[in-house]
Amino acid sequence: MRNFIATLVIAMTALPALAANSVKATVNGMVCAFCAQGIEKTISRMDATKAVFVDLKGRFVLVEAKDGAALDQKAITAAIVDAGYDVLKVEISTMTVDQIKAASKSAIK
Repeated sequence: MRNFIATLVIAMTALPALAANSVKATVNGMVCAFCAQGIEKTISRMDATKAVFVDLKGRFVLVEAKDGAALDQKAITAAIVDAGYDVLKVEISTMTVDQIKAASKSAIK
């Protein structure tokens, strides 16, 4: 029983390291750079936000957390909805904004 408890404690302390550092929201209604800029500005003001990437063609918003911070999925969803857009899905992502930007650039070539 002691070994089980010790293993459980070790596993629970490792959970933050395993947690994803980004949230991806699939969004309907974004059609122009002005839409993207408004969402980006709003979400960038949130305390836990390190970076934001809005992909108009892919219809998604990726929000990356600051180191050690946790993103509030409900607050992100509310900010997007308050800006006038529909959030279809919110999911955890292991990709960073830089990785998504790089993938987008290589897909264009």
